[in-house]
Amino acid sequence: MEVFEIDERSSIPIWLQLKNRLVYLISSGYYRPGDKLPTVRDLAIKLKINYNTVNKVYQSLLHDGYLMAHRGRGTFVCDIAQPDAPKEDSPADNVIDIMIKQCLDLGVPIDDIPNQVSKRVARRRGADAPVQEGEA
Repeated sequence: MEVFEIDERSSIPIWLQLKNRLVYLISSGYYRPGDKLPTVRDLAIKLKINYNTVNKVYQSLLHDGYLMAHRGRGTFVCDIAQPDAPKEDSPADNVIDIMIKQCLDLGVPIDDIPNQVSKRVARRRGADAPVQEGEA
């Protein structure tokens, strides 16, 4: 079994397959904190996929806190040790986390997300507001 596997017939995008695989390899201890990952170019060549696809995965994992990059030295695994008392997220927190991740995956800058959410909430409030007499 190869460390990195890509199923080109899968409905899951290649970049997401690779990201999920790297998260698994880090979480399972295959890669430990401080381990150096292959360069973007080397991994793209090995997997026969586009450089930008691998770069997108690395950038996403950097953002998510799994990796750290040192210019001129490479990309390394971060210590993802869990806090002593993990908090339980509410179902709403989980939905919001998924929405934020999807917005980021679409390229929406993180600073724009709260404004866009506020606009949607305001629109929803307007749609749910009772129609006043004489407005319809």
